[in-house]
Amino acid sequence: MGTRTVVVWRHGQTAWNAQRRFQGQLDVELDDLGRAQAARAAALLAGFSPSAIVSSDLVRARETAQALADVTRLPVSTDPRLREIDVGVWQGLTFDEVSERFPAEAASWRDGGDGRRGGGENLIEVGARAVAAVDDALLSLADGSTLVVVTHGAAGRAIVASMIGLPTASWRALGSLANCCWSLMGESASGWRLFDHNAGSMPEVVVGDDR
Repeated sequence: MGTRTVVVWRHGQTAWNAQRRFQGQLDVELDDLGRAQAARAAALLAGFSPSAIVSSDLVRARETAQALADVTRLPVSTDPRLREIDVGVWQGLTFDEVSERFPAEAASWRDGGDGRRGGGENLIEVGARAVAAVDDALLSLADGSTLVVVTHGAAGRAIVASMIGLPTASWRALGSLANCCWSLMGESASGWRLFDHNAGSMPEVVVGDDR
């Protein structure tokens, strides 16, 4: 049985996050708060003794990954399959602007619909490409290894939901990852299990009847 661990880590804040503006696959760097978030989170994540770091190639993810690389002295590999969901013509617009210009699409999105936002991708497509990137990164890692995957909000949710086998209709049951928060998954005999979600601190040891 495998004993590997995967940490799915969302990038730090950008100015567009603060403005509630859709970024999608546009390349927006971290703001000063985002860089501070990345440094703080990296100091905590180093406690997992990661074996490898793989990141989306977008600059906000790469900057976040580099904060952990600076602490652990690990190289960062990048994979474009870990990019955020492509939201087509919504990219660059604020939430309010999308609601005004595309009211039906925006209402469906808010209600949990998984259509192609702005003519871009849906979450199932994002999950398929992003999990393929995680699987490839895991190929070279031995039992006991920890992989840190630096990605984005929608992509992070899709990775976790796909890997734990959550039915697609229930993906929205997973809350969105906040900036610089992470999910922790581990292998078990029955597949991947979610041990922590939207975390900003190290998990407590589980004590109970179901380990």
